Order: sequence, then structure tokens, then C-alpha cells
Amino acid sequence: MENLRAGLRLNYGQKLFLLATVPLVLSVALITWIVANQSRALADREIRALETQLIDAKREELQNYLSIAKTAFVNIYGRASPDDEAAKLEVTRILSAMLYGQDGYFFVFDYDGTNLVAPRQTNLIGQNWSGLDDIDGVPITDEIIRLARTGGGYHEFQWPKPTTRETAPMVVYVNGLQDWRWAIGTGIFVDDVRETVAAARADVESRIQQTTFYILLITIAALIAVFLSGIVLNIRERRLADAKLKELTERIIDTQEEERGRVARELHDGISQILVSVRYALELARRRITSGDARAGTSLDKGIDALGGAIGEVRRISRDLRPGVLDDLGLAPALQSLIDDFSARTGIAVDFETVVFRGRLDEDARIALYRVAQEAFTNIERHAAATHVSMSLKGTAKGGIMRITDNGRGLTRRNSGGLGLRNMSERMEQLGGTFRVMASQNGTTIEARVPLSHMLPPNRTTRKLEDTA
Repeated sequence: MENLRAGLRLNYGQKLFLLATVPLVLSVALITWIVANQSRALADREIRALETQLIDAKREELQNYLSIAKTAFVNIYGRASPDDEAAKLEVTRILSAMLYGQDGYFFVFDYDGTNLVAPRQTNLIGQNWSGLDDIDGVPITDEIIRLARTGGGYHEFQWPKPTTRETAPMVVYVNGLQDWRWAIGTGIFVDDVRETVAAARADVESRIQQTTFYILLITIAALIAVFLSGIVLNIRERRLADAKLKELTERIIDTQEEERGRVARELHDGISQILVSVRYALELARRRITSGDARAGTSLDKGIDALGGAIGEVRRISRDLRPGVLDDLGLAPALQSLIDDFSARTGIAVDFETVVFRGRLDEDARIALYRVAQEAFTNIERHAAATHVSMSLKGTAKGGIMRITDNGRGLTRRNSGGLGLRNMSERMEQLGGTFRVMASQNGTTIEARVPLSHMLPPNRTTRKLEDTA
């Protein structure tokens, strides 16, 4: 069993192959199905349009035939009275003689359903055909009379051909002679239209299959090319990712070494010298106490003052590494403390504006925003030569936003590709947020946005006092 599982277990290359090929195969199948269905739908619309066009041509032809027939007897009908049997007989003779094509003729029914004219099917003459239906149950005589009464129109039904006696679809055009209560019309068989449409449908279906086959071949070739390109790109991207990871690791190591060096320098240049001065002061006080010098108290006071300075320097270094106020009181007090230290150290005025959030920032967001602000103030102090800084921290419907604006020389005269800006950008990318730097000759604005996913719900309890509550 273990051997079977080991045999079925896929390696990285096989997983990558399946991950790339299965979606491609499914995509090809789906595309082929969609193209085939859409092609058939388009072909059906084209064929229906062709059929409609041919039928309309037949109908127009019938209308012309009936117009010609009415021209032949219009004078007789116009002079005759409703009961003029001689005129009626003359008109029936004229219509019976008007034949065209192999199966074309004119027919007449009175409004009672009796056939008066049917030159190619004389067995119909003189009989009442009310209620006559075709083989599909479509009414014939009653519909013809209804159309005649209402002014005329077209009707289609199945009817035997006079020449072959085979039943075929027929379209008739009917008009009414209202004075004589006659329904006069002519018809034409449209089986040739149906055959033309069927041939067109078969031809279109064949072309659809051929086109689908070509599309399938082209799609498979394209997908294979895409697959091979994807493999190459994946390998290339993996190498680039490895190189970027290596670069990032080196950058992290450099940053750590830089921070260690900074702390070491501050310990050596600040605390170490202060402690040395404390030691000298205490030794001097001991000698004066031993010798009974009254100035021993002064030396002790200097030592105590220097020791207090050392304590303050340790607190400052600790605050720079990880400010306790950020954990104890929240982001706004920590930023305010950062601003106070910055202003006291540089003499640059800072306006700080913050509003209440509807939710609380989580710990990752608080740390990221604080570090961005810390790095921004460091850049302003070192490079901007600014005299005024404004800072705002607000909440929006999409999350939190922090802006820091100075009136310095602008980013164009600073190091735009420095490690500090990259660190700020990467911190926001890790949170899924955005980081922007907008520089001009009048200064620089840094904007950091935290997404709503890093806002804690208002009803969630927390032990930290946060300005973003």
C-alpha cells in the first residue's frame, strides 16, 4: 500500500504539468462547444432569413399574378350588379383560362364555401368545401373566406400538386369581391423553397463542422505554444523570484547590520561616554570625601545628573527600537510622542491631525504605520531642509490613511531609491495596502493606506487605548 501511494504521489514537475494542462484542455473543450453552438445559431438565423426572403419573393409574385387577373375582369365586375349571373359566368370563364406554369391557376369560392373556379382540379367545382382541412389539420376553405371578408391576405397549407398529385406546401394570396361575395385567389407551391433551404442547411452544417475542426486544430496549436511559453516563463519567473528572495535576504541582513551599527554607535557615543563621566564624577567625589573636601557633594550631583542622562538615553534608544507607548496607549499617542521628539530635536513645527475610526487598527497595521512615520521623519530630518511638516491620520470607508507632507526641497533632490522608501513600500505591501510618494518643488507628500481587512470590528474588546477606536 505504501509503495502504491508512493507511486501515485506526484512530484513538483508533474503537479506543474497537470496544473497547466488540465485548465487548457477544459478551455479548448469549452471554446469548441461555444463556437460550434454559436456557429449553428448563426447559420439557423441565416437560413431562416434566406427562407423568409424566398417566401416573400413568392408572395410578391402571387400578388402580381392576382393583380394581372383582376385587371382582366375589372371592367366586367365594375359594371355588373350583385345579381348579374352573366357577368359572374364571364369572369369565371376568364379566370379558368388563366393558367401559368405547371401548377399555377386561379380559384374562386363564394362566401358559403362553394367552389366556383378550379381549372386544374375540376372535381372541386360546384361542391361546398366548408370545414376543409389539410393533412396537418390547418383549415383551408374557412380561412380563405375569412381572409377575403377582411380585405385579403396570405395563407399556407398542404395541398396536392395538380401535376404529380403529391402533397406539398402551398402559399395562396386571396382577395375578396365583396359585391359578389367571392373569395378569389391564386397559389404557388413552395416545396422548391424548402428543398433549397434544406440544401443550404446541409451545406452550412458541413461548413460549420469544417470550421470547428480548423478552430480546434488552431486552438490546440495555440494552447500548446502557450503551454510551452508558460513553462519557460514559469522557470524564468522562478529564477527571478529566487534572485529577488536572495536580494531581499541580503537587504534584511544589511538592514539588521545597519540597525546594530546604529545602536552600537549610540551606545558608544552616548551612553558609554555618559557612564564614563559618571564614573569620573563618582571617583572624584570619593577622593574628596576621603580628603574631607566640601566639594564632594557637587561631584555627586554631577554624577547623579549624568546618570539621569544615561537613563534617558537608554529610554530613547528603547523607544526607537520599539516604543512602549505604541503597545500601551496606541498609535496616536505613539505618533504624538514621535512628533514631539522630532520637533524638540530639529526645531521643525509639526501639525498633527487625527480623527476617530469606526474600527480599530490591528497590531500589524499600527506597527507598519508607525514605522512608516518614523522613516518619513528621518528622511525629512536628513534630506528635506523643511521648516514645516503636517501629518494626518484618518479612517475612511475603505480603511485607514496616513499622510505626511513637508515643505522641503522635494524628492528630486533626495535619494528616491533609498532603502527607507523601499522599506516603507514593502511594509504596506505586506498588509495589502498602498504606498505613494508625491513630490514637487514645494515639498513631498507620503501617503500610506491600510485596507479595511486590518480594521478590527468596533465591538471587539481591546486593552489598548487607541485613537483609531
